[in-house]
Amino acid sequence: MFIVSIDEDLCSGCDSCTEGCPAHLLGFSEDKAHVTGDESECMGCESCTSVCPTGAISITEM
Repeated sequence: MFIVSIDEDLCSGCDSCTEGCPAHLLGFSEDKAHVTGDESECMGCESCTSVCPTGAISITEM
């Protein structure tokens, strides 16, 4: 299982991560990315972290 964390202070609101996540776990509201899906479906692939230009997203394996 993986935990997805988004630092809202670092998030620039570019929306790249929502398109980059193959599990469609991330959504976009109030100009920031948020985890909106079921985190248990996170594959830990780090696609979201690799497309984030500000390093706002981190994934931790539990």
